[in-house]
Amino acid sequence: MNSFSSLCDDFGISTYLHSKLDMPTGRETVLHFFEAVQKAVPKMTEFEKRSDGEYMLEEDREAGSYRWCSLDPRRLCIGFVNPPAVEDADAHCERILEMAPYHLDLHAMQTESMDVLYYFDFLFQGNHDEVVAEALAIGTPFEGLAQVPGGRVLNYQPTIMLALDDACQLQCRLSIETRTSAYQVRTSNFPESPISVYFTVRQFWGKTPFKSFVDSYQNQRRVLDELVNSYVVPNVITPLQRAIAAK
Repeated sequence: MNSFSSLCDDFGISTYLHSKLDMPTGRETVLHFFEAVQKAVPKMTEFEKRSDGEYMLEEDREAGSYRWCSLDPRRLCIGFVNPPAVEDADAHCERILEMAPYHLDLHAMQTESMDVLYYFDFLFQGNHDEVVAEALAIGTPFEGLAQVPGGRVLNYQPTIMLALDDACQLQCRLSIETRTSAYQVRTSNFPESPISVYFTVRQFWGKTPFKSFVDSYQNQRRVLDELVNSYVVPNVITPLQRAIAAK
């Protein structure tokens, strides 16, 4: 397994292509697209249409490592959960990004942006917000407030966004999602659920220098990998991993 998987319980790479216009919804077009995806990846056999109008095709989740692809009214979404190597996720995302313009009639003019992201899930049975604060608030102005006598942290989900170029066309975003409610804190009844760390690199498409979705994906993945290895792993993932292990 890739090195990122060793840092958390589940690791994934996802791509989201956002459209300014509605995606195709015709039965023939949708089925033709997903049949082409299935032909390229025969193990993607689980197909469904969800209540919100999203179409999903994926491999068997019980295998632990699986590829997926979905189409909702304004997005094409592609991902690989627990890929054996990040290159396997690259191959999956790039293959579908190459196919999509022909099967779904996608053009640069209608594209708003594309996101490429890593996510790290940490299973934890306890107060998610408290453990995130313990890991990330130490040494910050929030440390004292988080340690008020008799106080209990109810929400601590830090987020930061950065522009990576002068035109703000290339951006990154770090966000942490916790899943603890006030009821759980009040009753001390905590089910095991994941704390998720997301790091996204977004390319807006209006003035993008890239000629294809695959070209942009490769650049975004390169930037994503550099920032995650240099900043996110040592400053977010590792402290959070240690704080959870200490519990």
